Amino acid sequence: MDILQQIVADKYREVAFKKQLIPVSQLEQSVLFQRETFSLVKNLKNSTTGIIAEHKRRSPSKHMINDSLNVFDVAKGYEKAGVCGMSVLTDAKYFGGSLDDLLLARASCNLPLLRKEFIIDSYQIIEAKAYGADVILLIAAILTQAEIKTFSELAQSLNLEVLLEVHNEEELQKSIMPSLDLLGVNNRNLKTFEVSLETSMTLSFLIPNEFIKVSESGISSTGAIQVLKPYGFKGFLIGENFMRSENPGDSAAHFIKALAE
Repeated sequence: MDILQQIVADKYREVAFKKQLIPVSQLEQSVLFQRETFSLVKNLKNSTTGIIAEHKRRSPSKHMINDSLNVFDVAKGYEKAGVCGMSVLTDAKYFGGSLDDLLLARASCNLPLLRKEFIIDSYQIIEAKAYGADVILLIAAILTQAEIKTFSELAQSLNLEVLLEVHNEEELQKSIMPSLDLLGVNNRNLKTFEVSLETSMTLSFLIPNEFIKVSESGISSTGAIQVLKPYGFKGFLIGENFMRSENPGDSAAHFIKALAE
C-alpha cells in the first residue's frame, strides 16, 4: 500500500468514528455554519502575486517541518503579508493538524481559508463549513467521478468554493465539471514524492480557462512563479517554504515583496 492509500484507509476509519461522536445536525448548528464565506477565487483574480500560504506542521515526506508555531500568529502574519488565502492542514496522524487549527485561523483573520484534508465523505464538507472554511480540497486521485460531482455540488450548495487537485491527465479528464471553481496541479508525485514543475506546465494546456489554475508543491522561489505564470496559473500554494522559518508571516511578506519587484 502506498502512502496515499494508507492515509485514505485511516481516513475512512476516522470519519466513521467522528460520525458517531458528532452528528451532522450538531455540525449544522455551529455558529460558523451560517456565516458568509470569503472568496478565494475573487482574491486570486484581483491579485498580481496569487500566493496561498499554508499552515503545515509536518508531512509524510518531510516529517517535522515546524511544530513550535501558534496558528493564531501564523494566520495573522499571513494576512498582514497580503496573501490571497490560507490553507490549513486538518489531518492529525500524518500532518499534525486539526480542526481546531481551522477554528483558530478563522478567529484570527479574514482570509479565505482552505480546509486541506483527504475528503472521502460528505460529512467532512459539512464539518469544513461548521469550522469556518471557505474552500475545500478534493483530490482526484482518491475519488471517483461520481464522488467528485456529489461532493463539489454539496460544497457549492453551502457556498464553499472547490479546489480540485490533479496529478496527471487521466485525473484531469475525469474531473472537469461545472461544480468546480479552482483546478490545482500538484507537482508532487504522491507515490514517489518527487517534485517537478513540469507537471503544472504540461497539464496547464488541458485545463479549460473558466477555472482558476493553481500550482501546488515545490514552489520555493519567486523564479518558479515567474516560470509558471505564462502558463496561466493565478494561484500558487506555498507551505514548507514559509513554515520552515521562525516567522512564516514575515517570510511570506518578503516573498511577496520580491515577487512584485
